[in-house]
Formats: sequence, structure tokens, C-alpha cells
Amino acid sequence: KLPRRPASHSEHLGSADQGGCPRRRKVLGGDVNGSHKCKYTPSSLKYSAQARQFAAARGEQQCPDANYSRGNCGQWLQQAITALGGQTYLRVRDAECTGRFALFGHSGDLTGYTPFHDFSKLPDKDRTEYAKKGNIIDVYNGNQGWSMDRGGVQEASASAIEDYQAGLKKDVDQLLRFRLNEEGMNFRYGGSDIVDLKQVEWVEVVDRDRRTFRIALDSSTHLPIRVVVTTRNATTRERDEEITYFSNYHSEQGVQTPFQVTRERNGFKVYQVFLTGCQYNTGLSDELFTRASLEKRFSETNKKKKK
Repeated sequence: KLPRRPASHSEHLGSADQGGCPRRRKVLGGDVNGSHKCKYTPSSLKYSAQARQFAAARGEQQCPDANYSRGNCGQWLQQAITALGGQTYLRVRDAECTGRFALFGHSGDLTGYTPFHDFSKLPDKDRTEYAKKGNIIDVYNGNQGWSMDRGGVQEASASAIEDYQAGLKKDVDQLLRFRLNEEGMNFRYGGSDIVDLKQVEWVEVVDRDRRTFRIALDSSTHLPIRVVVTTRNATTRERDEEITYFSNYHSEQGVQTPFQVTRERNGFKVYQVFLTGCQYNTGLSDELFTRASLEKRFSETNKKKKK
């Protein structure tokens, strides 16, 4: 799951624009808010149409039934899980990661970076502390959320919580760890292709809400290098497409972790993160993901200022 873009603190992060780019989901979820976009026009966006044409020419192979463990789909998905760390990967219950967010201006140009410290507890708890002092914080805990900045602690908006929960459903790590045996899942093997100059195998997963994942797995390492998630926009009824690129994998405590992640949404670059390290299964307390923890932090911060 990857750290989420800061949801409402652009004025405190300096280089972020009023559209909130970047915002906060981790090597455990994902950035999900589609209402704010930074302009970006990558030439590689043509790949999705080319991949679909390639698959159509080959004739995509439907798995024999909804059980992912059978057929080519199961073969490639299981190899991906094994490559990511196997049982070590599946047994991750919490993660603590550090790194930098890229900040983008109104025109989509890179304006700088901000450090972050992210804490996650599967399946649905997240805390991200931004900037060097870590005094800008977003916390999500299931269907609840709060934020802290120099103005104090506030409830997260209903839309922010909805975006967070939607991001969990679109996160490939959540898919591989928890969702493959959900009722209503359908699997399709999309064939071989060339992506980022690498030979890949495409596997498609469609959940019961018609959310479609197209996963490009490196044929030699079996690691995910690109994930395309397609959903139907609830407001416009048009198709939304998110493309996430994973690279620079490092083995952290036996878990293959992508240290660089970039995301595009409908032709706009919306997210980029560079990790410097991750620790897994450190025993994070549930208390860390509460409003009380933020109020305590805010009180301690104010005491330091008064001194």
C-alpha cells in the first residue's frame, strides 16, 4: 500500500498547488481523489489501446471459472505473490515507510518534494505525517478520518473518507492479499506484451462492482510493473482509468517493495512517490490511528511553541 497524497494541506506544504497535488493509499493502498488533477501528457498513454488490440488479436483467454487458482490466471497471479515475498508478503499486517512526495504546479511541472512518514495497519488504517516536523497529519481508520495542521484537529470530509475507501478497493496489494477469493471475481489471461521495454504477461481481474484491474507482470521477475484500474465515474458515468507504474524494487525484510511509484489518471499525472525505506510488522498500536492521538500530538506541539 502506498502513501496517499495529503488531502487538504496544500497551503502548509509550500509547493503544492490549490488543486491539492499531490494528495495522500502505500506499499500496504493508494491515492484516489479524482477531483483535482495536475496536467500531464505522457506519450506512453497509447499503451493501453495497444495492449487491448494485442489481446484482441491473440484472443483473450477466460479462466475456466471464478477460482483464480486455476488456469493461466492463477499461474501468473500466484507467481506474482511468490515474487513479492510469498507468505512473508501475505503475512504483512503493518508497515512504516518514509520517503518523498513529488509536488506539482498548476501546469503539471515539478516544483519540489516534501518528506513523509507513513504508518499503515491492514486492512484499513493509515496515518501519514508530512513535512520535516511531521506536524501535518492525515489519519484514516475504516469509515472515519481526521486531519491535523497548525489550525488544530478536524474531521475528514465525507468525500475524503469515501475516496479513501474507494482507494482501498482499487489497490493492487489489497487485491492480491485479501480479495482474490471474493464472490463475483472473474479472471482473464490477456497474453504476452512488451511494456516499458520488458516482456510482460497481462492478467485481468474484474470484481462484482465491475471494477477492472489489468496487471502487467514482468515475465522474468513476475513482479507487477504496471496496473491499470478502470472504473465508471458515479457522477459523469464516463470511464475513469488510472495507470500506476511500479519500479526500483527493493527487498525489505523479505518483501519486494517498489521504491518509485507514479500514477496517472485520465491523462493527468496525479501522484509520484519515492520511498527511502520500509519496515514491516513492527506491531503498530491501534491508538496511532485515532483522533485522540492527533489531539495529543497537537497539544504537545503547542506546548513546545509556547516554550
